[in-house]
Amino acid sequence: MVAGYGKAFGMKVLVWAREASQAKARADGHAIAASKQAFFEQSDVISLHLRLIDATRGIVTAGDLARMKPSALIVNTSRAPLIEPGALVGALKAGRPGKAAVDVYEEEPLRDTAHPLLNMPNVVCTPHLGYVTREDHEIAFAEIFDQINAYAAGKPTNVVNPQVLANARTHLRE
Repeated sequence: MVAGYGKAFGMKVLVWAREASQAKARADGHAIAASKQAFFEQSDVISLHLRLIDATRGIVTAGDLARMKPSALIVNTSRAPLIEPGALVGALKAGRPGKAAVDVYEEEPLRDTAHPLLNMPNVVCTPHLGYVTREDHEIAFAEIFDQINAYAAGKPTNVVNPQVLANARTHLRE
């Protein structure tokens, strides 16, 4: 689907994937990279679309990122562990690739406002919601409404910082 969007914007889509995915991409008229190295060297935009399994954990290495153009963008809305730990921050600081857009992080939920990715001018960060389905929203909103109702009933659930509840009750009485 993402390849189709790229084509709609005039992009030449280049694919690096396992054989089954390559066959589908070829059937859809997309070019196949000669190698993983060529894929990282030639691409202007790389968008990761892999399931996280043992075989894909750390599949994108610091060396792969270092092969990217300084003008290139890497997008990861899939799973953070697809990229070797620490490799993305190091690569962005070194200028290869030049930009990133991420929706997934090595530590989740990401609460550290000093995290390097959140403070780099060449990175766009979203809070793990860059790609969701209608069903995901329905499940999430149902859970949110249940939590609001529980709070209103005086029985809050999933409270990360319970110490604030005493303050909240004091302020509600005033």
